[in-house]
Amino acid sequence: MNLTGAVGLATAKELESRPVTSATQALQGLVPGLQISTSTGELDKTADISIRGTGTIGEGSSGAPLILIDGMEGDLNTVNPQDIENISVLKDAAASSIYGSRAPFGVILVTTKSGKKGKTNVNYNNSFRISTPINMPEMMDSYTFANFMNSGSLNQGGGLIFTEDLMQEMLNWQAAGGGSTGGVKASSNGQWGKPEYDPFTTAWANTNWYDEVYKSSTFSQEHNVSLNGGSDIVAYYASFNYLDQGGLLKAGDDGLQRYNVTAKINTNLTPWLKFNYSTRFTRNDVWRPTSFNSSFYDQLGRATWPNLPVKDPNGYYLDNGWTNPVQNLFEGGKRNAQTDRLYQQASLIIEPIKNWTTHVEFNYSIKNSSVKETSLPVYNHDIEGNVINTNKDSYLYQDQTKENYLNLNIYSEYFHSFNNVHNTKIMFGFQTESMQQEFSSTQKYGIMIGGMPYFDITTGLDGKGNVKATKANGNGKRWKTAGFFGRLNYDYMGRYLAEINMRYDGSSRFRRGSRWQWSPSFSLGWNIAQEKFWESLTDIANTLKLRVSYGELGNQNTTAWYPTYRDMILKSSNGTWLQDSQKPNTAEPGDLVSNSLTWEKVRTWDVGFDYGFFNNRLTGSFDYYIRYTDGMVGPAPELPFTLGTSAPKTNNCNLRTNGWELSIGWRDRLNNGLGYSATFTLSDAKTIVTSYPSNATNTIGLNKYVEGREIGEIWGLQTIGIAKSEEEMQAHLSSLPKGGQEAIGSKWSAGDIMYRDLNGDGKISKGASTLDDHGDLKVIGNSTPRYFFGIDLNADWKGFDVRFFFQGVMKRDYWGKDNFCGYLFGVRGDKDIWHARGLVEHQNYFRAQAIGIDGHELPANLDAYYPRPVFKEGAKNQETQSRYLQDASYIRLKNFQLGYTLPAKWMKNIGLTKCRVFVSGENLWTGTSLSSLFDPETISGGNGGNAYPLSSTWSFGLSLTL
Repeated sequence: MNLTGAVGLATAKELESRPVTSATQALQGLVPGLQISTSTGELDKTADISIRGTGTIGEGSSGAPLILIDGMEGDLNTVNPQDIENISVLKDAAASSIYGSRAPFGVILVTTKSGKKGKTNVNYNNSFRISTPINMPEMMDSYTFANFMNSGSLNQGGGLIFTEDLMQEMLNWQAAGGGSTGGVKASSNGQWGKPEYDPFTTAWANTNWYDEVYKSSTFSQEHNVSLNGGSDIVAYYASFNYLDQGGLLKAGDDGLQRYNVTAKINTNLTPWLKFNYSTRFTRNDVWRPTSFNSSFYDQLGRATWPNLPVKDPNGYYLDNGWTNPVQNLFEGGKRNAQTDRLYQQASLIIEPIKNWTTHVEFNYSIKNSSVKETSLPVYNHDIEGNVINTNKDSYLYQDQTKENYLNLNIYSEYFHSFNNVHNTKIMFGFQTESMQQEFSSTQKYGIMIGGMPYFDITTGLDGKGNVKATKANGNGKRWKTAGFFGRLNYDYMGRYLAEINMRYDGSSRFRRGSRWQWSPSFSLGWNIAQEKFWESLTDIANTLKLRVSYGELGNQNTTAWYPTYRDMILKSSNGTWLQDSQKPNTAEPGDLVSNSLTWEKVRTWDVGFDYGFFNNRLTGSFDYYIRYTDGMVGPAPELPFTLGTSAPKTNNCNLRTNGWELSIGWRDRLNNGLGYSATFTLSDAKTIVTSYPSNATNTIGLNKYVEGREIGEIWGLQTIGIAKSEEEMQAHLSSLPKGGQEAIGSKWSAGDIMYRDLNGDGKISKGASTLDDHGDLKVIGNSTPRYFFGIDLNADWKGFDVRFFFQGVMKRDYWGKDNFCGYLFGVRGDKDIWHARGLVEHQNYFRAQAIGIDGHELPANLDAYYPRPVFKEGAKNQETQSRYLQDASYIRLKNFQLGYTLPAKWMKNIGLTKCRVFVSGENLWTGTSLSSLFDPETISGGNGGNAYPLSSTWSFGLSLTL
């Protein structure tokens, strides 16, 4: 382990008994500088992991850290959390440089448990969990929604969408306790709704579609059994873990099952030779409805107005003329994904003479993943209950991906101490990696039996009985790396520390001449607490170490495996013309590439210190760093449209990230036996784009990169407020004599937004939306999460233990694109009524006077949060602006635990060594200023922030040791 670099640590105790599905989730907030974020609660999605903020802009390369599990690359989401001994996070270049071309943005080292000398110990623990969705949206009732939609249409200059008679039907239906079945008219052709009655504008049901889609709670369970023991010659460890995670979908079914099997053996073959072997198998089964895909959350709300019933009066699913998401989830087919991973690790440790050790490590893994997906037609029923054949297609889709990864590490190290004062260690070695991937897929039409998804019982016909060609695809690719490395360590009596690293790495991803690169680094440390002049202070300050480091690393993690070679895209039966009565195969060239594309260069400076006071009861560390990403992969400057394709990506972009990390902890035990501890971590990072030639005009806007500006800037207008009267709006427009607000919209009236003239030119405009000409735009926020923090409070006394763990982000602004405004405002001003949705929060919109039918009026609302709803008049009230900029900062009680360990003498009487019972809660409370429409962690997920919810989970369990 590097003693002079920036390293964070999480222990098994901090991870245990958490009701989470993966070790990644349990790590969130534990290590300063380690950023773990999620944008959805979907079970087949994983969290994003980064170390020290943005490493690349992601336009051709990845800034993800390298994850090593017992020295072998792996997926942290598949590790059994109960197997983990500790996790080290290497954050600066000096600490991670020895790992080479895969580690420019840090390394996460996962050390799993091993066998220990002594009698065999058997441990069993379990966890039974009840989860409920967090922040579940609630739809308006149908009558309130009808008024909302009528207001939007009337404000546009249109007529009523819902008649007063229909609105009275809605009230009568609600008064009678009507819900989501019935409440729809029948046409003369014997069908519900169309062609004579559009259910969207003629139905009077009262449906909360979110309640129809999601459960109020779900059950999960986890079981783990392990054994370890050994002698002076052999030590062993084995474990089995089973997780059954229930999903939140009530319509259809989703869930996850994971199986983990681990076995490790460590042997001393001779006094100078050791052999270690481990194997680990993981199976992940994840399932969900086929229609639960990227378009689902666009439909949920837009295609599910509250007045639409889920089912017709006979209890069959209703065809509303667009789509019925609940029916699709139940009847539209199922998607099953299975992923098997087998890891094999073997190593020899040779020490022919004292202090000279050679390691030979062989790592091999196989990953097999398969998807089986059926798409089935859904059927409608007439008023007699007869099936209406939609003649829609059905198909069976299957794909399989196979990966073979091989890694060989050989390195030798020698340690020598001169007079027990000068301590030196030298290491040199070689590493090579090889990854090979193969993919194939088949899609065949005409499923004969929906519950039997096999190609043998498909017809190859579409829904109308016509022959439809089977689709088959496949490809293979590979990459390899090789590296030579060396390290020199020196310390003088533990006071003065120095380390020098050097690597020479090659990657198959780049052409000859650009394939190899050097990666040097160094770090220095001064352990002040070891100085003689410090002896009088050791009772107060036990540890005080200063550190400084610098390192350079190359990043070969390009998005494409062959980034310097142009693809040729081949497709079967894809032509748009017939040749001998058949569609021909086609070929087309891929995008242009740069054959000179090469390594990104990552340089990092780090200065920090570690401290321990009062017999190490008060401990912590601080780091400040600057990281440069040079020659980053990005788009070339724009080329003429006559080229007919996009410009190639080149090494032409640069970033600079400045940041710092702080951790402080107190741990003590009182004379009465009460032990307690408190740990606080805080980190921040800010990234500046120092070169981005593709934006030569310095165009500003969401997700735009501008040279010299901070990543994540949100440019918007400053809001004065909502005009409460026509006179107030006209007075505002009169104060803008050079054009009012016409540059961003027209037909301004009471209930519309008034914007501030920041540049004093007598009008509201966005200029050319460039850095030099931005009109009244200004930076109103930044979407980059800032000031990640964690607070971990623990106490134990006479067998009882309790923990409160809080995690959050102190600063984050957010404004999304496209459907974000539709979800935030309920309507999209630049779209028609089919982009509207009605949630309870949207009821707080501007109304100059009471609306609705007599006796059931909605009162005037001059102090509304939202402007008046308007359809198809542009996004004038929904411009990016200060009033509706979302504050996505938050604090969340991530984990609460209360446990009791039964007295050892009780356990001894029944043959047990230890027994602990516990209750644990996850995501129990959230503090945020964010609109209740959104969750601060998933606001960027789903469709415009309308995402699969996270869960609040209570778990109960016990841990037994024999």
